[in-house]
Parts: sequence; structure tokens; C-alpha cells
Amino acid sequence: MRRNVTQGSDILNERSSPSMRSWRGRILGYMIHSYFAVSRGMTMGVRAACFDSEGRLFLVRHSYLPGWHMPGGGVERRETVEQALIKELREEGNLVMTARPQFFHVYYNKAASKRDHVLFYRVTVEQTAPRKPNLEIVESGFFPLDDLPPETTAATHRRLRELEGSTPLSDYW
Repeated sequence: MRRNVTQGSDILNERSSPSMRSWRGRILGYMIHSYFAVSRGMTMGVRAACFDSEGRLFLVRHSYLPGWHMPGGGVERRETVEQALIKELREEGNLVMTARPQFFHVYYNKAASKRDHVLFYRVTVEQTAPRKPNLEIVESGFFPLDDLPPETTAATHRRLRELEGSTPLSDYW
């Protein structure tokens, strides 16, 4: 049974979000990556498997990408990796870490670009308030590991298997 899922408003509901993830989402993604290609020599991001005190995993569904993902985002200039992690968890889920993040692995994300790397963490979190949908995050919530949404991405499933030790680490996201 899923609990604590925040769903989109009338503007960003199930009827409208698939179209946003199609041509609009692809255009937005292209524009974002184009900007980063010019502004950064290499992109680096953070992503985290965020677990609450009940052992549930926090996932987000973006307007511009299909599927459910673990929260994360880019590391900006003059920002530490930990500052980026704190910022992304707050922005994408109103999450605060209750303990130091546990670094897990660095992945090369060749699907995003030929120069993208992701630093992956395991963190324990609390949610300060339900995450309200907006133009970026249309849905979010905590899910038991045995009841993840059917649209959870393959990469998310791979990272969870690596975390539990049931599959070898990959260097590719």
C-alpha cells in the first residue's frame, strides 16, 4: 500500500503530465543540458536513496522525464557536493537528513551526456512538510521497498539492488 503520495494539481495531473513528458519535456531537457554544456566542462550530480524511519524509499516523478526517480540534481559552481545534496533533497521533497549521508558510489551517466557523473548516497531523512507539486515535480512520496510504483525506473531498481548487495556495482548509471 502506498502512503504519503502527493499528487499534482489540476494543471499537473495524470491527464496533463504525459504530454509534458513528451515534446515539452524533451525540449526542456535539451535546453537544460545545452545550458550546462556551455556553462560547465563536466557535469556532476548527486542522487540519494532516501529512507524514512519506517524504511520506506522516497521517490519523485518529474514533469520532463518518464518514471519515478530518487531525488537529486546538479552540483553548481562554488557548491560542495554535500551542499548540493542538502539543497536537492529540500527542493525535491522537503527532506532533511537525520544523519550524515553515506557515500555509496560514483557513476558515469552516459545516457544524460558524454560528460555526466553522479555521486550516489544513502541517507536517512525526515520530511518537514508534504511536497506540493509544481512544474518540475508533479508527484512524490514514500514507498515500501516491496511496493514501488510500476513506473519506477530501471536505474532506480539497479541502484537498490546494488545497495542491498544482491548485484555487483556498475560504473554506469
